[in-house]
Amino acid sequence: MASIPKMELELSEPLNKLPPEDVRLELQRVLESSDFRATPRRREMLRYLVEESLAGRARTLKGYTIGVAVFGRGDDFDPQADPVVRLEARRLRRDLDSYYVSAGRDNPLRISIPKGHYVPEISCNSRALSGVPESVSQEETEQRPDTPPTERPLNQTNERKFAGSRIRWISVSAAIAVLLAAIASWLWLSRGHDSALAMTEGPAVAVLPFRSLGVDEHTTFLADGIAEQIMTALSRFPDFRLYSPSGIKEGAGSDSLKQGRRLGLAYIVEGSVTSDNDSIRIGTHLIEVQSGQIIWAEDYRRPLMPGSLLQVQSEIASDIATALGQPYGIIRSDVTIGLPEDFNPSMSSYECVLRAYSYRRSFVRALHAPTVDCLEQAVERDPKYAEAWALLGWLYMDGVRFGWTPEGHKQEAFNKAIDATERALKQDARNITALKAAASSHHYVGNYAESQRLQRRALELNSNDPDTQAQLGWRLAIRGEFDEGIAYLQKAVSRTVNPPGWYFHLIAIDHYLNGRYAEMLTAANSSTRDGSGISWSLVAIAEGALGNATAARDALARMEAISPHLIQDPAAAFRRHQATEDIVEMIVSGLRQAGWDEPGA
Repeated sequence: MASIPKMELELSEPLNKLPPEDVRLELQRVLESSDFRATPRRREMLRYLVEESLAGRARTLKGYTIGVAVFGRGDDFDPQADPVVRLEARRLRRDLDSYYVSAGRDNPLRISIPKGHYVPEISCNSRALSGVPESVSQEETEQRPDTPPTERPLNQTNERKFAGSRIRWISVSAAIAVLLAAIASWLWLSRGHDSALAMTEGPAVAVLPFRSLGVDEHTTFLADGIAEQIMTALSRFPDFRLYSPSGIKEGAGSDSLKQGRRLGLAYIVEGSVTSDNDSIRIGTHLIEVQSGQIIWAEDYRRPLMPGSLLQVQSEIASDIATALGQPYGIIRSDVTIGLPEDFNPSMSSYECVLRAYSYRRSFVRALHAPTVDCLEQAVERDPKYAEAWALLGWLYMDGVRFGWTPEGHKQEAFNKAIDATERALKQDARNITALKAAASSHHYVGNYAESQRLQRRALELNSNDPDTQAQLGWRLAIRGEFDEGIAYLQKAVSRTVNPPGWYFHLIAIDHYLNGRYAEMLTAANSSTRDGSGISWSLVAIAEGALGNATAARDALARMEAISPHLIQDPAAAFRRHQATEDIVEMIVSGLRQAGWDEPGA
């Protein structure tokens, strides 16, 4: 999880050529602070990472070595099978982020653990630049054979020779940065929740400790742990910057909002726990920080059974994280509402990602090309942005599977799709969207087993993502594995506030194959929210099966207006999606019954 954007200039490199005693002083300052809320084991992990880097052994900081040295794992430790190091590193990043937005805000140095790595970075706080030299990479010194990092003096004459010019450069840069920061701060506060779009990482969200409104041990127990579990579940969704800052007090009052605005937060999650004789109630809501508006609220009730409190805590935390964090969830939908209608060259990379998700709700052809252009610019600006690469690969594939790519360019589009998803996975092998996009690519080239393997891997990494469930369910069902596939699709629908139309397509087809025509019509009508030709073809089939000839013809007319290619050759359209022949024959037969006349027949 990346930290909240800081309005001060920071000069940051993988460790430094700062005096080791200064780094150790900052490390001790962090470890001794009561506001640094890491567990004893994570404190030990931080000390180990910093000391190993200072000793010139940064290159040895791998999951295996940390697991053995810090977490007491044996020589047979497998970091892939046992994720303890990865999970604790993620929590340590959050601990550091929280500390440096509160008690450590004015520290002269800041320690961070970059996402995807274990080598610490040290950055200089611009508030103390006049007294702190510029940070330089430890790894950079390691690459100079004539100046080993463990032997190279940090105060040699050749260092002092350029100190004056370097400090003058830093001072000028700092002045410029302060001016830019002031402008950025004004824009941040004036734009409302659109401010989140300025960041590659997406909106900053703080999960505050839940309040216990009872005096019994059960409410206290649940309140103490649920915020942590919500953050853990939310961290599995991409494009959020998560915080549990000690500098923000509980409650939706003006103080917490003022502090949230000062810290650059977009949203605050908070809640309370109460109980009566036989039940537990957990209430929560999401506040948009700039306006102070509560944009979502929910109550969860469970029977009070002391032996199942941990399970209740985990289930409710997962439900809250799912509602907020999923691709079509509360937060992303709220941010998307603020997008301008037109595409423009100045939009941020994160805004391009948001537009890609919006396009993927409906797959409207007119949005495809500008969204591709936007994502191509995003990855050019931010070549390490895995989410943008993944969605770009998905959209390249869309051009082929929807028949929008000219015949002579289909193989090129396939190659570009695969290359983009591979780039995404290279940046982040655990990125859920990248795994889903790669699964899609394999599905459409006929590698069904590999497609399902990748999709199941994505589900293992984040079982709370309904879209991941829907993707797997859709691909299973379209290949005839309805029992398992429909179960996933129905679960995805039940866990999504406003599910995309395509979640219902295979559900409707399953109803038809089992003779449940009224249920098919209900599912097909639910799917028309995406405005696609396929959705209206399913409505036409259901109406035809129910004997509603006029309604069937009206649906066919809508299908033709939206997708002339689909009504010309529906069999080819469904085959492009790798549908089984049983499904293809059902579609054609159902459309005929609805009044469709095959061209040339």
